[in-house]
Amino acid sequence: MPNADKQPLDPDGYRKNVGIIICNDNRQVLWARRIRHDGWQFPQGGIRRDESALDAAFRELQEEVGLQQQDVDLLGVTDDWIRYEVPYADKIKHRSRFRGQKQRWFLFRLTAQESRVRLDVSSTPEFDQWRWIDYWRPLQQIVEFKKPAYKKALTELAPLIFPQ
Repeated sequence: MPNADKQPLDPDGYRKNVGIIICNDNRQVLWARRIRHDGWQFPQGGIRRDESALDAAFRELQEEVGLQQQDVDLLGVTDDWIRYEVPYADKIKHRSRFRGQKQRWFLFRLTAQESRVRLDVSSTPEFDQWRWIDYWRPLQQIVEFKKPAYKKALTELAPLIFPQ
């Protein structure tokens, strides 16, 4: 469990977090499978007390999928926090006030070769597989309690790669 000093809760019991959507030139998104689980999701992670949301996004990008800042272009970020509640939050030890996550979502375009995506750069990898999928497909595959947050983030960021 992350140290509370590194990833504090807000007064409402939400942990500040970043969500990361990486797209390619075909308007597909990088979808990753959680290690030792059957669930797939976008990379995400907590914001430490001493870092901005953007700094956390670049750190998580490197830790979870091995990409450096120079491997991507930042296309956009959600205007506000997007929250979701974790259904089992009351069972998480040392987090009696933990309710869920509040996230700023970042949309990046991969500019480097796909071979730069590496899931084994961290001593504790989050994912064991990844693939490109259609932009809206995550809404059919993400766990139910995250679905509204994913829908809000994807909808808000979609105009950046699907101009009208």
